Amino acid sequence: MENTALMYSTVSELTLLSRGKVRDVYDLGDTLLIVATDRISCFDVVLPTPIPGKGRVLTQLSRFWFDTLTGIVPHHYLGTDASCYARDESARAQLQDRSMVVRKAKPLPVEAIVRGYLSGSAWKEYAKTGAVRGLKLPSGLRESDALPEPFFTPSTKAEQGLHDENITFDETCGILGDEVARQVRDVSLQLYKTAAELARKRGIIIADTKFEFGLAGDRLMLIDEVLTPDSSRFWPVDGYAPGGPQPSFDKQYVRDWLESMNWGKTPPAPALPADVVERTSQKYQEALRRLTGA
Repeated sequence: MENTALMYSTVSELTLLSRGKVRDVYDLGDTLLIVATDRISCFDVVLPTPIPGKGRVLTQLSRFWFDTLTGIVPHHYLGTDASCYARDESARAQLQDRSMVVRKAKPLPVEAIVRGYLSGSAWKEYAKTGAVRGLKLPSGLRESDALPEPFFTPSTKAEQGLHDENITFDETCGILGDEVARQVRDVSLQLYKTAAELARKRGIIIADTKFEFGLAGDRLMLIDEVLTPDSSRFWPVDGYAPGGPQPSFDKQYVRDWLESMNWGKTPPAPALPADVVERTSQKYQEALRRLTGA
C-alpha cells in the first residue's frame, strides 16, 4: 500500500469527510480512508440495529474483488493494513479489517446495476409489463429465471434519506455524457460476467449487483464497495430453483422480515430481533467463506 502521510492514535482524530448509510469516509490528505461500519440499510433507510462483523465482511470481500478484477478497469483500492494509518493498538483494533485506504476520485451520480436474473424490482416490473426498463423480454419467464443476457439497469444515486430512481440508458447519457455512459455500461457488464463465472464455480450465483464509479481526471475508476452482500444478490447454486424467491447470502433476509412488518419504509425503521441479526450475520460470513475461503 502507498504510505499515508498521517498517523492517528484514535479514530476520533481523523477528519470525517462524509457519513453514508454504511460507510464513514475520512480525509487523509492525498488519499481517503473508508471505514465500513456494521450499520445496515434497507429500502434506503438505515436500520437502528447493527449486524455484528458486517463491516469486516464488506471490506474483505471488496478487497478480494478489487484484486481479482484489477485487469478490467482501474480501481481506487490501495490497502487495508491499519498499521499504516493507526498509531496504537486501540486505533488499529477499531480499524483493522473494516477500513481501506483508497485513491481520491470524483464519484459519478449514477449507480451501475447489472442484472443476470429476474428478481426484485425487475421481476415486479416484468410481471406487470413484460419488460424491464423498456427492454422487452421473452414471455413466460419465472421469478429468479436467468435472463437471456445480463443487462444494464442504471439508477440515480440519491442522497441519504431519499430513494434512488431507476433511469434509462438514454437518461444516463444525458447525465454522464455518451462516452462515459457507454464506458460505464460496458465495463459494468464485463465486471459482472467475470465475477459471476468465478462465483458460480465457488457455489454462489450473483443474481444482480451494483457498481459505483468515479473519475480521476478523465480516467474511469471503480470505487466504493464491490460485489458484497450489501450491493448484490447472492444465491446458493445448490439450492437454486427458479419460480419464486431464492435463499440468499445477502440482506434479502432482512428485507423479507421488514416486508412482513407494518412499516411504511420511511424512518424510523423498526429494530431487528436477535434471531434476524444472528441469521443475517451468518449469511454474510458464509458468503465471505465461499467466495474467498477466508
